[in-house]
Amino acid sequence: MKILSEKAALNLAAVRKKKPLIHNITNYVVMNYTANTLLAMGASPVMAHALNEVEEMVSFAGALVLNIGTLNNDWIASMIKAGKKASVSKIPIILDPVGAGATSLRTIAAKQIIQETRVSVIRGNASEILSLRRKDSKTKGVDSIHSVEAAVQPAKILAGELETVLAVTGPIDVVTDGQQQIRVSNGHALMGYVTGTGCAATATIGAFLSVDENPVSATATALAYFGWAGEVAAKNASAPGSFMIAMLDALYTITPEELKENCKFGD
Repeated sequence: MKILSEKAALNLAAVRKKKPLIHNITNYVVMNYTANTLLAMGASPVMAHALNEVEEMVSFAGALVLNIGTLNNDWIASMIKAGKKASVSKIPIILDPVGAGATSLRTIAAKQIIQETRVSVIRGNASEILSLRRKDSKTKGVDSIHSVEAAVQPAKILAGELETVLAVTGPIDVVTDGQQQIRVSNGHALMGYVTGTGCAATATIGAFLSVDENPVSATATALAYFGWAGEVAAKNASAPGSFMIAMLDALYTITPEELKENCKFGD
C-alpha cells in the first residue's frame, strides 16, 4: 500500500496547487462546515442549488457533490439536472445518500440520481449503502444500524452492477469498485460526535476526484486524509466543540509528506 500512500500525498498537493471548484448541492445542516472543510484543504467550494443555475455552475467545476440530507422535490430536480450536465461533461459526481432507507423519499431519490446520472462514487454508512440494494434494509434516521463488514459483500456486488465505486464508512472504511477492495483505518471516535463529518468526508472525496482520474484511489486517499485529520485534531481537543474546529485546523496544516507517512490502508 506504499504506492497508495504516495498517491495520497500527490493528491493533496494537487488540490492545493489547482484549487479546484467543487460544486455542492448539499444539505442545510452542513453547508457551512462543508465549505470550510474544502477551503481548509485548499479547494474552492460553491453551494448552488437553484434549478436555473446548476447546469451553468457545474460546467465550471472539478467535481459535483450531491448530498440528500435535507431533501425536497425541487432539490431532487436540481441534483438530477446538474448531474446530467456533469455526466455529459465528464465531471465526476459523488453521491452521499444521507438517510437512504429511512424514508421512501430518500431511498427513491438516491436511486433516481444513480439511474439518471453517471455517479463516480457513492459514500455512505453501511445502512445507507445496503438500502440501495436490499428492499428490507432499514436505517435509524441517518445513523447506521449495520456494521461496515455486513455491507462489504453487498457493496462489492452493487458496485459491479452500477459500474461505480462505493465507499462504506465507519470505524474502518471500505472502498470497492466490485473487483478491488481497500480498507482505510484512519479516523477517531470523536468524529462521530460532530454533525457533518460524514458529509465533509464526501466533499473531500469530491476534491480528490477533481485531481485523480482513478475513483478508487481518489476515494481511498481522501478518506485517509480526512481520517488522519481527525486523529491529529483529537490530539488537541478532548470534546466535540473544540474537536470540530481542530479538524479544520488539521485539514489546513497537514502536509503531503505527513499524510504519506500516516495513511492506514489494508486489503
